[in-house]
Amino acid sequence: MTAETHLQGVEISASQFFEIWHHYDSDGNGYMDGKELQNFIQELQQARKKAGLDLTPEMKAFVDQYGKTADGKIGIVELAQILPTEENFLLFFRCQQLKSSEDFMQTWRKYDSDHSGFIDSEELKSFLKDLLQKANKQIEDSKLTEYTEIMLRMFDANNDGKLELTELARLLPVQENFLIKFQGVKMCAKEFNKAFEMYDQDGNGYIDENELDALLKDLCEKNKKELDINNLATYKKSIMALSDGGKLYRAELALILCAEEN
Repeated sequence: MTAETHLQGVEISASQFFEIWHHYDSDGNGYMDGKELQNFIQELQQARKKAGLDLTPEMKAFVDQYGKTADGKIGIVELAQILPTEENFLLFFRCQQLKSSEDFMQTWRKYDSDHSGFIDSEELKSFLKDLLQKANKQIEDSKLTEYTEIMLRMFDANNDGKLELTELARLLPVQENFLIKFQGVKMCAKEFNKAFEMYDQDGNGYIDENELDALLKDLCEKNKKELDINNLATYKKSIMALSDGGKLYRAELALILCAEEN
């Protein structure tokens, strides 16, 4: 079955949702934008008509918002708001615990329990299980394993079998995902280490809130296109959510500011 055929369904399964996303995010950058988004909107309307189904109110609002502009951009979360996907799988994208970047960072810190900078499949499974329990939903372990595998396939951009911070952050709505902004200001390891030592002014091996404030102000000044100094307080709060009692160690800050070197 094709992605367009899936769009005709009254209910879309988790695996069909993945296939739809994978088809329309044709460049694999983790978002639907430009021509991708316009193609999706056109084919969604055609598919619903072919199936004898009206657009739902959510779909109509979506088409009104994005159908007339060429510069729209959506992530997986926005797509999940409009497609009639199986309820338990949808919960991951409508999660009340992940409404802001700060909430997301605190969640990351909890589930990256070994501080490896990655969440592996078992850690991801624990994370998804807890989200379902908080929503008072119980599912069989085999279904949870299926969801975990689908989420890995959806978010694991470099196919290494584990999720980096920026990959899992696609669970956030696009407008809330401040990590998108930091993609353009990441440094190589040498530059990052030099910057860390420069802003760790007392040389105690971690950066505190005041030192982070100075670092972010300088980054905003140097990267005005990517970063907005008016959002500095939000950036700082979100990044400090990764800290250990107010101590932001090198490995945690590297998740935000250090580019992965192949």
